[in-house]
Amino acid sequence: MYPALVVDLNCGLRDKELRDLRWWQIDLVHKKALTVGKSKTAAGTGRVIPLNDTVRIALESHAAWYIRRFGECKPEWYVFAAGKGQPNDPTRAVTTLRTAWTRVRDKAKVVGRWHDNRLTLVTELAESGAGDEVIMSIAGHVSRAMFSRYSHVRMEAKRRALDEIAAHQRAADEKRKEKAEQWEQAAAASEAVVVQ
Repeated sequence: MYPALVVDLNCGLRDKELRDLRWWQIDLVHKKALTVGKSKTAAGTGRVIPLNDTVRIALESHAAWYIRRFGECKPEWYVFAAGKGQPNDPTRAVTTLRTAWTRVRDKAKVVGRWHDNRLTLVTELAESGAGDEVIMSIAGHVSRAMFSRYSHVRMEAKRRALDEIAAHQRAADEKRKEKAEQWEQAAAASEAVVVQ
């Protein structure tokens, strides 16, 4: 469950994209990226998502466990293999993450659907200042309307953005005031020289 959650929170894959993920789609060494297979949208299919260190480490650890479990990681095998309780058939994708997610969520006393992890990533990207095009590319959104639906920028992020604008305006006003005072002092000094 942990590697699936890490991938979801850091790559924003749709549920089916995650469950259908195969080892050939992951490059942990050279590109350090994940290539999405067939997706719900044309913009989603084939998109390449860079792997940050958190995802890379989780997937490397998962690959080591996978090799211990199945003897190897064949490129065509599913990253999240089928099996009740424990994965036991790497040639078939896990059919659902819901049961495992419910157990983990209940133990952690957390509220939320699996899909909320994708929403969380989109929101965090928006709050971090990532541009719309970057976010849409990572999430595989086709339209801005869909992007807007998934990007629930929190009130505090909006407040910070507006406070930052106000701080920039105050700093600019202070600089203008400072320049005006310098000009006045320079003008007064030049008048004093002319009078003498």
